[in-house]
Amino acid sequence: MESLPLIVDSHLDLGFSALQINRDLTLPAASVRVQDTVDTQQNYGSCTVTLPELRSGRVGIVCGTVMSRLDPDDRGTRTGMYHQQQCHGVGRGHLAYYQALERAGHIRILHECSELDELATLWQRAEVSADGLMGPPIGLVLSMESADPILDPDQVPEWHSLGLRMVSLSHYGTSTYSHGTATEGGLLPPAEPLLKALRAAGILVDVTHLTDQAHWELMDIYDGPVCASHHNCRALTPGQRQLTDDMIRSITERDGVIGTAFDSWMLDPGWQRSLLACEQQSGATLETVVDHIDHIAQLTGTSRHCGIGTDLDGGFGTEQAPRDLNSIADLQNLLPLLTDRGFTDDDVTGILSGNWLRLLGEHWKDTL
Repeated sequence: MESLPLIVDSHLDLGFSALQINRDLTLPAASVRVQDTVDTQQNYGSCTVTLPELRSGRVGIVCGTVMSRLDPDDRGTRTGMYHQQQCHGVGRGHLAYYQALERAGHIRILHECSELDELATLWQRAEVSADGLMGPPIGLVLSMESADPILDPDQVPEWHSLGLRMVSLSHYGTSTYSHGTATEGGLLPPAEPLLKALRAAGILVDVTHLTDQAHWELMDIYDGPVCASHHNCRALTPGQRQLTDDMIRSITERDGVIGTAFDSWMLDPGWQRSLLACEQQSGATLETVVDHIDHIAQLTGTSRHCGIGTDLDGGFGTEQAPRDLNSIADLQNLLPLLTDRGFTDDDVTGILSGNWLRLLGEHWKDTL
């Protein structure tokens, strides 16, 4: 039987899931669901992402976030903080969790291009047990959702030495550096010196969660490489959280990659955020995910800029994911859907892993 292809997921909040939701990610998803309380189920949904699920689906390399933001009104995620120092502490906690997983042999934090290439090759040849409990370590590219854990630009080299390779300036609300999702406004004064420091360190800038104004201000003042780790198309799903066609072009013109997200809020125009996920059924399927990938490919004339950035378990679970997805292991079901849509074998390889590996590899080579 032909082996399944390697998949790279450009956005997973693993530290948040383990520490804020309190999940043991070394177990299969079915075991975690049994452990979850009713409160956890209602607020975060049914678990879809654990290390065995990643291995079972051959999602062998992921961008794992440290995630905390300034948001004193946050009563749900437990990552919204009053002060930036708290955000730094939460972010370091997420990093400490990844370091503990690495110490136990579950993951490998990737610092250099050679390590990225080595682990990609390992996964392309690896044997994995059907339950995902046996197999290679998951490669983790350390990323940051909202730059609030970075206290100031002078701290960027320190974060880089710890493995940080991708940063978004904002999340929900207004960060130290920029307005973000569900707000109006642009970049804030600390943004420009931070961007210069990120450029100098060779850390990829992620435009996800920027407001429209902030997106264009960033593109105007920043000439470095960019990506969108978990973003969908506004032409298909209306709303500020999605990218307009012009925004998509601005990213792809810099040879960036856009990871399609799996949150039904960003896939199903009929999704009602005012209702609990368990009170409604998503109209989105994996075919809907392919719609967004195909839109980017048709708009730009190439699949070179398309990737996967699921955001699964990023505050939602199976109930708010495509309804034909039980766990992240089901990402392999994208392969025939992409092929049926007319993508070539090379296109599919690029979408599932190659485009992210190229962008990360080329950028790291410039800075080593």
